[in-house]
Amino acid sequence: MAELSRRSLLRSTVGTGAAGALALLAAGCGVPAAYVGPADRAAPDRSARDKRLTFANWPLYIDVDEHDKQRRPTLEAFEQRTGISVTYTEEINDNDEFFGKISPALMNHQPTGRDLIVISDWMCGRYVRLGWVQEMDRSRQPNVARHLDPLLRAPHFDPGRKHSVPWQSGITGIAYNRRKLGREIRHTADLWRDDLRGRVTLLSGLDESFAMLMQGDGVDITRWTESDFYRMTGRIRRLVEKKHIRRFTGNDYIKDLASGDVLAAQAYSGDVIQLKEDNPDIEFVVPQEGAELWAESLMIPDRAEHKRNAERLIDFYYQPEIAAELAVWVNYVCPVPAARDVLASSKDEERAALAEDPLVFPDGPMRQRLAIARDITSKERPAFAKEWNGLVGL
Repeated sequence: MAELSRRSLLRSTVGTGAAGALALLAAGCGVPAAYVGPADRAAPDRSARDKRLTFANWPLYIDVDEHDKQRRPTLEAFEQRTGISVTYTEEINDNDEFFGKISPALMNHQPTGRDLIVISDWMCGRYVRLGWVQEMDRSRQPNVARHLDPLLRAPHFDPGRKHSVPWQSGITGIAYNRRKLGREIRHTADLWRDDLRGRVTLLSGLDESFAMLMQGDGVDITRWTESDFYRMTGRIRRLVEKKHIRRFTGNDYIKDLASGDVLAAQAYSGDVIQLKEDNPDIEFVVPQEGAELWAESLMIPDRAEHKRNAERLIDFYYQPEIAAELAVWVNYVCPVPAARDVLASSKDEERAALAEDPLVFPDGPMRQRLAIARDITSKERPAFAKEWNGLVGL
């Protein structure tokens, strides 16, 4: 399952992070400025005469053939339909690590050797602000225009989704053992009740954790402020001092929930689909105050030599039939709601059941409680990361 091998690696960095380090380099030492203006982002597109593209993704983030794990049926279907050959690499294991890997080329207006990359939304903002990714031609992507989930169309970091298209999406909410806890959890504040003292965990990554915790304080995360952030961390600090919070985790909360050492945890929706298969007592809840909807998105780097081919692949995956195939394998929130009808009409019981899973296709009431958080700006990050890492113990 995709998230188990990947989401635990998604960490905000201490201090300014990779983007901040690049900014410092750009300020001195004769290094070219990091920002790339619109006129320097595109390269001559070889797509018409060179029928190929290079696609860099995370491990375990695409469908595979049940009998041959080296085969990827949807990619093969794209190749057969278009005549475009795809070099598919599973080279992205960490947002900051990959950022550092391709940044020298991007800073120096050189091709990265990749036509398509998949980056977590909080990191996408850095690429967009630095001018390191190209605007897509939506007139050539009718399926994206028609089928992209309305909830994902206008993230703060990329207004209008001009530079990014979600590959898959997910929810950061609460997972808990309903039978052992002996009650329901409906609100974020339910985590702070006495019967969960020492039996609750939160995610350690700033970018992964802050939004839901702010929502628990009644904050609109699409427009949160500095005071909202420090009010939230003040509450968490008091809970840490009281030893109410057991610890801050990556994906190891999965083991804690499975063993019963922890009864409730801040969690990713995709993980819980797998947890429930092993333990039906595990529930996932989107708090009444709301939860964060996030995505990991496709982007085309500057100087990509096969931009049109990359745009065609993106649009191919926004056909409901293809999106449905991907949803069956990765168990994320599908960014193509129309894929639900495809699965619902399947004669296969498991596929038809997936159409009714709100963790893959959120229902109406759940959708009303989901929001994409305003991202943390480069100016805010140093102080916010210092505050959060002090709480977490990093």
